Amino acid sequence: MADTLALGIKPIATGYDSSEPFPEYLRDRVDGVDLIGSVNEPNLEKILLLKPDLILADPYILNVYYKQISTIAPTVIIGHPDLLTRRWEQDLVDLGKVLNKEEAVNQLIKEYWQRIEKLKQALGSRRHQMQISVASTKVLSGIWSYGEKSPVGRILNDIGLERPSSQRGNFFYIENISEERLSDIDGDVLFFLSWGSKSAKESLEKLQQKPLWRQLKAVQRNQVYFVDGLRWHEGDIFAINTIIDDLFRYLIDRPRF
Repeated sequence: MADTLALGIKPIATGYDSSEPFPEYLRDRVDGVDLIGSVNEPNLEKILLLKPDLILADPYILNVYYKQISTIAPTVIIGHPDLLTRRWEQDLVDLGKVLNKEEAVNQLIKEYWQRIEKLKQALGSRRHQMQISVASTKVLSGIWSYGEKSPVGRILNDIGLERPSSQRGNFFYIENISEERLSDIDGDVLFFLSWGSKSAKESLEKLQQKPLWRQLKAVQRNQVYFVDGLRWHEGDIFAINTIIDDLFRYLIDRPRF
């Protein structure tokens, strides 16, 4: 939905997992947009009542709901089902073709690379001298870190920022990192994704009480920055730009490294 909004088209409805608050960075853009259940479990009856002209669907529904949804309206799958192959730029390009918005897509991607170049220039040689870690925690997934194939990992690669050795490689994220391996999320700078649910906040509070947390280099140097998980986990163009905003804020406007 977010990329559709970025291209100047407001959908009549969208799927969203209600276990998390609706993303703050999108709230002022979605007045009048109905929620139709989660991406993985859409409310088919509600979709039918809305009588859409076109349905844009995530590849996750392919095996379960595609046949049912495609009988309601023409349905186009956006995105690659393999997270390791999926890239936000390609999703945006594919969406632009479907909506006849190729020129707008080209402009958004051009602006992205302009911002990346500006950030690289502002960082200078520092980007080769510090390791940037990205991690998070929730009750069900434990502690996890983001690899090079996640949206944020691809952004950091585009900038040329170094990553801890445990976060290099062909993966989106690694879940259930044991407390004994907590050093795997350490770095010169640690961006830690925080979430809005009560259980996620409690999970983070418990982690911060652990002695091994306090032993992290980033913690001891006061180089841990808590960022919005709903933005940093996603791959839409609004989220991508807010991640870049945060990188400017923490690495350029008030650097400590």
